[in-house]
Amino acid sequence: MYQGIKKRIGKYPGLKQWIKSLGPGIITAAIIFGPSKMTITSKLGANYGYAMIWLVVVAIYFLILFTSMAGRIGLATSQSLLQTIRHKWGKPVSIIVGIGIFFVATSFQSGNSIGVGIALSEPTNINVKFWIVLFNILGLGLLFFKDLYKILEKLMFVLVALMLIAFLLTLIKINPDLSTVTDGLKPSIPAGSAGLIIAFIASCFSLIAAFYQCYLMQERRKHSQGATVKPNESVTGIVILGLLVIIVMICAGSVLHSRNLPVNSALDMAKALEPLFGELSTVLFLAGLFGASFSSLVGNAAIGGTLLGDSLGYGYQLNNKVIKGLIALVMIIGASIAIIFGKLPLNLIVLAQSVTIFIVPIVGIALFTIANDEKVMGSLKNNLIQKIMGTVGLALIIFLAIFNARDLFF
Repeated sequence: MYQGIKKRIGKYPGLKQWIKSLGPGIITAAIIFGPSKMTITSKLGANYGYAMIWLVVVAIYFLILFTSMAGRIGLATSQSLLQTIRHKWGKPVSIIVGIGIFFVATSFQSGNSIGVGIALSEPTNINVKFWIVLFNILGLGLLFFKDLYKILEKLMFVLVALMLIAFLLTLIKINPDLSTVTDGLKPSIPAGSAGLIIAFIASCFSLIAAFYQCYLMQERRKHSQGATVKPNESVTGIVILGLLVIIVMICAGSVLHSRNLPVNSALDMAKALEPLFGELSTVLFLAGLFGASFSSLVGNAAIGGTLLGDSLGYGYQLNNKVIKGLIALVMIIGASIAIIFGKLPLNLIVLAQSVTIFIVPIVGIALFTIANDEKVMGSLKNNLIQKIMGTVGLALIIFLAIFNARDLFF
């Protein structure tokens, strides 16, 4: 599939260069759009129809803002973001951030494994555990390739294309009323929606994924072969993420909301499609679920392994043997939890949420502070609008952290 696309693109040099520039943003989008994001998005659509489309726009705006900051940091410095943090605030802060992100990535990795298993077991009637083992082995196999970044970039491009095609065809099959869909751009907060809104913003406005953009931009610069790497190249990939989220929300709003059907997992959405639109719609949605799950499985492991290795002083290059070993460790632990428990254990969820509440504001403050530092950034530092809106974004993250801490501990 990829080779066929590549041959067609090769006929148009400008298009080829533009698609190459998508790499970091596409990887970030693929990491964020996992099975948990699909479940939360489907819940919002099932419960409130199209009323929450405006929320996607807000979350994507702040994600673009902070991802752009990380991308500019990656171009302004020759060292990694965690190395900059180490020089600015000391080694303990760098280690705390690296270990925290590794733990969060590892804790939620089982959900990505389970998503892959479910997406393939439903149409094939083969046990979920078989698919979990197989695709984690394939994920581990990617680590043996010499140039992991290029492999990651190509894989994510294919998986995001698969998701986009699958969900677009599902949307066309459903044929929603577009005039009603546009009403969802008007901000509203339906009664009882606060919990889901907070969960959605926390998962979509992912500061950890934005933080990792710095590393992706530096890898992109290394592989650019002299081509200019622009600081806002990630924007298109993040916009595609927003498009994917909106499509899933519209599908859920069209199919589930009118029938008052609940959503407890992304699979519920796939099952709801079959009686209305036939087996093809279910297969399409499951194909999208597979793309979301496998891309997150590989990308999430890359974040956890790379940032832990960098915080401990082993560097951050994806071809580093220690980094590959730590990426493999994330995959192995996640797959083991998925096979043994069949789901993420509640006590592990609570622990992961506790670490997330603590780590995410630190990540946001560090990212924002460095992006404002003229000594580090030079001409790439935040401008006035970016400073103002970045402050609003940080306030939002801190509010979410306080709300989640109150809900979790009190």
